[in-house]
Amino acid sequence: MSVGAITFVGGGNMGAALVEGLIRAGESPTGITIVETSADRRKVLAEKFPGVTLSESIGQCRAGVIAVKPGGAAEVCRELSAAGAERVLSIAAGVSVETLQAAASGSTAVLRAMPNTPALVGEGAAGICASSRCTSADVAWARAVLGAVGVVVEVPESLIDAVTAISGSGPAYLFLIAEAMIDAGVANGLPRDVADLLVRQLLVGSARLLQQTGEAPEDLRAKVTSPNGVTAAAIEALERAGVRSAIRQTVDAAVRRSREMGN
Repeated sequence: MSVGAITFVGGGNMGAALVEGLIRAGESPTGITIVETSADRRKVLAEKFPGVTLSESIGQCRAGVIAVKPGGAAEVCRELSAAGAERVLSIAAGVSVETLQAAASGSTAVLRAMPNTPALVGEGAAGICASSRCTSADVAWARAVLGAVGVVVEVPESLIDAVTAISGSGPAYLFLIAEAMIDAGVANGLPRDVADLLVRQLLVGSARLLQQTGEAPEDLRAKVTSPNGVTAAAIEALERAGVRSAIRQTVDAAVRRSREMGN
């Protein structure tokens, strides 16, 4: 579906990624407005997105996306609603849909989303939740916006912190593992550029295998783990080190922090 005329408030990396995804999906640049207070950033965006309207302030609009820091999200939601927005989608972390809906007028439906940085390359994963004022059409619109840069799941707001901990923060966990594997390769004699290349391709190839085969992770792991082999020894070392427990603690810590920010 077409998302129609849309105003993005905030032209940072994530806002720009969504604009790029929508244009790539066939939306007309002339229907997109980006509100960005930095003149330097507006210049960059104008060069990157010919035909998109750049503005310093919010004008009349039909729908809006909040892509600013959490502290300013409620005020931006209020301004978008006052400017005529019938639908508003926020990607500001930690600001509840209830808070945002309270800031809007009764004629504006508000949704909240948690995207992640792979959206920058069109491979994002986002969770969305809707306020009680939203219709199925409002949810479909939000799905279309976020779906331009990846996959989208709808969850109740009680689960948005878990989405944040898994897909929102998850790229950082994988990047840390990549960093550690490169260092381990170097420690075992590989040149850093070789270790770097191998680890990057390892993550890309493994992700595609997981996605395209549809097989369970445990089944794919078993296929590469021959009894008493090299991989078996490595997996045993990971289990002894408590990697499963460490990952669980990592996700739990992220959920707790996300809830604290929301409060």
